[in-house]
Amino acid sequence: MHRLTAVLMTLALTVLPPTHTGRAAASLAGETPEQLGGSSEPLVIVVNRTNPVDNLSFSELRTVFLGGRSHWANGRRITLVMRGPGDPERKTILRDVCGMDEDQLKTHFLRGLFTGEILLSPKLLATPSGVKKFVFNVPGAIGYLRMSDVDDSVKMVRIDNLLPTDKGYKLHTQLQVVNETE
Repeated sequence: MHRLTAVLMTLALTVLPPTHTGRAAASLAGETPEQLGGSSEPLVIVVNRTNPVDNLSFSELRTVFLGGRSHWANGRRITLVMRGPGDPERKTILRDVCGMDEDQLKTHFLRGLFTGEILLSPKLLATPSGVKKFVFNVPGAIGYLRMSDVDDSVKMVRIDNLLPTDKGYKLHTQLQVVNETE
């Protein structure tokens, strides 16, 4: 009986669509980072400074991050740059923008590349400075950085007409606590 229950629970967890829990549910409910408890920092969507895009709706952002849009309005190819798996900023993007976990995103891009619906998979970079340099050097690039990592080499994009410093901005990532005794 216990084995049957375990199999059914595993099946349910793999078949049922993911629900928004924790941080994502609070974000969708419009709660601020302060109401969530713990410290967070805005996660900024950045593009090359020459990109004419100043604002994206949350829906447009999701489409871009899932590879559903291949070119900007000016005709430049969109090049998505992301941090590697396990990175806190990437987890925020997957959860709050894509609505997926790592395995679901991998499956999504593999399926899209195989069918031709997606032209390129995201470029993966290990550090915030790598993301900044890449976005600076590639006119069609889009990526994300913590607010504290943004400088004037990249351009911040408004999401639903909100800057990261505006009340109601949806993208926040948890600050990492560094244990100095290790």
